[in-house]
Amino acid sequence: MSAQSKILTVQTRGRGTTEITSEVQAAVAASGIAEGLCTVFIHHTSASLVINENADRDVQRDLDAFLSRLVPDGDPLFVHTMEGPDDMPAHVRTALTQTSLSIPVTGGRCALGTWQGVFLWEHRRHGYRRRVTVTVVG
Repeated sequence: MSAQSKILTVQTRGRGTTEITSEVQAAVAASGIAEGLCTVFIHHTSASLVINENADRDVQRDLDAFLSRLVPDGDPLFVHTMEGPDDMPAHVRTALTQTSLSIPVTGGRCALGTWQGVFLWEHRRHGYRRRVTVTVVG
């Protein structure tokens, strides 16, 4: 059994998704592992990871619109507003989504479905440099 890790740095443009499928697939290919498991982990509490459709950009827009309605900025319920009205909502959005993904590796690639992509989901209004670790075991 072997394991390889790579750290990705992803610059976001603010709230919304950034597809990182090609970067994750490149890390898997570089690992030299043909069969196993890929774990993708984000090192932040106000951004998350999701696997979703990558064929129609409206899917990502609609997901973001839904989560914005579910957890609105500036909700008077929140006490933690140290970094502004999007601070605590970003943490709640992260808690409702995922900070880690597990993807099977087959033939030296992530075994994603035809329309599936890996996305970093920024929950803050401003862009940030986000750190993501891709680990492949097999």
